[in-house]
Amino acid sequence: MPDVPDTEPVPKPALAPALGDVRVLDISNFLAAPLCSMFLADFGADVVKIEQPGRGDEIRYWGHDKDGVGLYYKVVNRGKRSVTADLRTPLGVEIVKRLARDVDVVVENYRPGTLERWGLDYETLSAENPGLILVRVSGFGQTGPNSRRPGFGTLAEAYAGYAHISGHPDGPPLLPAFGLADSTTGLMAAYLTMVALHEQRRTGKGQVVDLAIYETLLTLLGPQVVDYDQLGIVQQRAGSRLPFTAPRNTYRTRDGHWVSMAGSAQSTFERICAALEAPELVQDPRFNENRVRLKNAAALDVELQKAIGRFDFADLQERFLHHQATVAPVNDIAAIFRDEHMAARQNIVALEDAELGGPLRMQNVVGKFSRTPGAIRSTGPRMGEHNREVLVGRLGIDAERLRAAGIRLDPAESRAVEDRAANGGKP
Repeated sequence: MPDVPDTEPVPKPALAPALGDVRVLDISNFLAAPLCSMFLADFGADVVKIEQPGRGDEIRYWGHDKDGVGLYYKVVNRGKRSVTADLRTPLGVEIVKRLARDVDVVVENYRPGTLERWGLDYETLSAENPGLILVRVSGFGQTGPNSRRPGFGTLAEAYAGYAHISGHPDGPPLLPAFGLADSTTGLMAAYLTMVALHEQRRTGKGQVVDLAIYETLLTLLGPQVVDYDQLGIVQQRAGSRLPFTAPRNTYRTRDGHWVSMAGSAQSTFERICAALEAPELVQDPRFNENRVRLKNAAALDVELQKAIGRFDFADLQERFLHHQATVAPVNDIAAIFRDEHMAARQNIVALEDAELGGPLRMQNVVGKFSRTPGAIRSTGPRMGEHNREVLVGRLGIDAERLRAAGIRLDPAESRAVEDRAANGGKP
């Protein structure tokens, strides 16, 4: 366990949560679509997650684990209830159909055509629930010549144009070191869900939300489209520099710390120079205006590195604060755990996790509401933890029928029935 300040659990909101009347059925896997339902659960939506018996969501096996428990699953599926059902079987299809009757949203991320093949298409699901919203996340969308191709975040980061501009001019294109396309898609999917819910509240009608994983990233990549359309410019790799403002880079202090710095406005650049005791840079004809600085960004970085290299990190921070100039440390996760500001804003929160047998720290709900704040109600559940509650209690399905299909009803029951289901019924 890292040596970090005590982190108290965030108290649950006193008022009803903002999305407390929203019901979500999440039949998705991996990252992008489950993040969508995670963001909804953070603000109180009732999310039931369907997992494959025996194996569950594949994200249980991504990255690091502790005592065999996948850690990132605990974050992405926080606040949800886990139910196991095989959607390739009549019982699994029945479970989804019956749950879809009284939910507002179904979230899925199978390849286009898969739900239709299982008999879970929108027309079928909405026949008894005309207000249903079906959020469909896929690699390339439900339409277009690439729609039936398999796709996921790594492909989207290349396809949308991100990898081409990431890296240094003399190096290869670089992919991000985390699931950037999936994460941004999860955010956009949650936003689009709320747009559709707003319209549903006015009309009572549902609809399909069709989101390709590459699309959000394409929109977030800045002015590339208009620059190419109007000027024929193809942005190239430039390390940490930007094509529309300078300076913008990382620099090293005298005592070996890295900082990030940008001068997005002329006044900001002037304050940076004042903090660095380098007023001559403001008067230098190579640097006295943003568009000129862009043409001489490499030379400017050399001068700024010389100036920053004269100061230790703590002194630099004080100088920049005094001059209201812009700088930030290049934090690793250990530094983030120690950061007083993030602690004050409770950006990392501790929650008890029975499966791991103790507290588990994770990123907190994003954003602060004055009346109805979000709250993480629980960490990601055990596989099938809520089978009895949902399948027997809510749907009224006979317990023996479920057991015969390989669906265990309580965590205490043997995993053998799920293992048998995963092996095609073989012991």
